[in-house]
Amino acid sequence: MSILIDKNTKVIVQGLTGKEGLFHTEQMINYGTSIVGGVTPGKGGKIYLGVPIFNTVEEAVKKTGGYVSVIFVPSYFASDAILESISMNMKIIVCITEGIPVSDMIKVKNFLLTNKKSTRLIGPNCPGIISPKESKVGIMPNSVFKKKGRVGIISRSGTLTYEAADQIVKNGHGISTAMGIGGDTIIGMNIREVMELFLEDIETECIVMIGEIGGRLEIEASEWMKKILKNKKPVIGFIAGQTAPKGRTMGHAGAIIEKKIETAQSKMNILRNNGIHIVKSLEDIGKTVSEIIH
Repeated sequence: MSILIDKNTKVIVQGLTGKEGLFHTEQMINYGTSIVGGVTPGKGGKIYLGVPIFNTVEEAVKKTGGYVSVIFVPSYFASDAILESISMNMKIIVCITEGIPVSDMIKVKNFLLTNKKSTRLIGPNCPGIISPKESKVGIMPNSVFKKKGRVGIISRSGTLTYEAADQIVKNGHGISTAMGIGGDTIIGMNIREVMELFLEDIETECIVMIGEIGGRLEIEASEWMKKILKNKKPVIGFIAGQTAPKGRTMGHAGAIIEKKIETAQSKMNILRNNGIHIVKSLEDIGKTVSEIIH
């Protein structure tokens, strides 16, 4: 099985007609994703890559039945694109865009909370979600995710998601679903929420969590995992940024150490004490998966 998406998922691409949107839409189609429509204001009625384009998300949903959206919209317009999809009650929104102003994302989070929407937001500044042999919503490389399996991946980093998956596959295992939640300070779904979905998935037997310096997402997820009494699954953890100095952003807006507890070493110690299998190098992930599941 997989979480959130499968081969029947109907996807709408916001910003399909732009350079990035076109390239990655073609890759998603090649992977087998059901892309049912695109949205670009002013280009409604046109066809790109065999996909009909609409002026609004509302029109696209009514005409195609799409219920998942992926966003390739420039940063200063991306929050409006997210809000438009939320207003249409999309089940899942994947926002690839990076550089969205924090003030814009505060408005998005408040809208989700105050309107009590059931929409799940993945990102922004993320690679999206992929379930091998089924569907891809985002920018993860098709070539890496060819093998379906029993390992779920949650990651704050796009590139490290691909590297971890590659290591897992090279050690003879496959991926159930891999999700990059994004590296910004304000994001949609967090690590704990994704862990819960993997615990409910009967075919996911092991979870790989790739974290970074800064914030408490990994700590909170491990503390929650330690407290639950049933349906536990082994979790392998890796924290990037082990040589990062305090006070300096390392790649992602959310990867900045503000407190000692947010350093890589402190996080690894806490995660280890909470029962997470810690690896110090990505190269050890595949080997550790092999030691845990057979």
